[in-house]
Amino acid sequence: MLITGKNDSVPDILKILNNSGIVIMPCDTIYGIVGVAPDSENKIRTLKGRAEEKPFLLLIKKEWVYRFTKIEIGSYFLNLWPAPLTLIVPGLDGYSKAIRVPDDNRLQNILSELNKPLYSTSVNRSGYKNLSKSDDIEKEFGSKVDLFVNEGDLNSGLPSTIIDISKKPYKMVREGACSIDISMLS
Repeated sequence: MLITGKNDSVPDILKILNNSGIVIMPCDTIYGIVGVAPDSENKIRTLKGRAEEKPFLLLIKKEWVYRFTKIEIGSYFLNLWPAPLTLIVPGLDGYSKAIRVPDDNRLQNILSELNKPLYSTSVNRSGYKNLSKSDDIEKEFGSKVDLFVNEGDLNSGLPSTIIDISKKPYKMVREGACSIDISMLS
């Protein structure tokens, strides 16, 4: 299914996600492939051709942070959220988790309605460059996902900034849309 323009797509997105479907939609700065965690993991991996050992980031509500980690996040990062900032933290299950509180009202509403985290990943085949043009996304993935919320080409093109705070010194994994001087934090 394809939705174009900035209409109220939340009911359609919720219907798909509640039925273990996957959606391509704007996610803060770029288009992302999203699905309810952990239900959609295999579908997203198959779509992207992604290896099983590489985890997807989780979009969460700010108040859910400690559902995923025991590490003290710290007020600096907590005060930045919501933002296009992904933090890698040690998970409660012993595995690293990449978590982000999205700065997008639609995503916040979806998370609230679902009361579950969403997997999110860039729109591309594993190992290839992110797709940023809506026509390219539709051609490559439009018929392979349950819903594509097409709002045209997005201006930023920058993905979220990723910082590993699982141990000190903190490590900048990817510079992106959220500007942070990591040297000031370690």
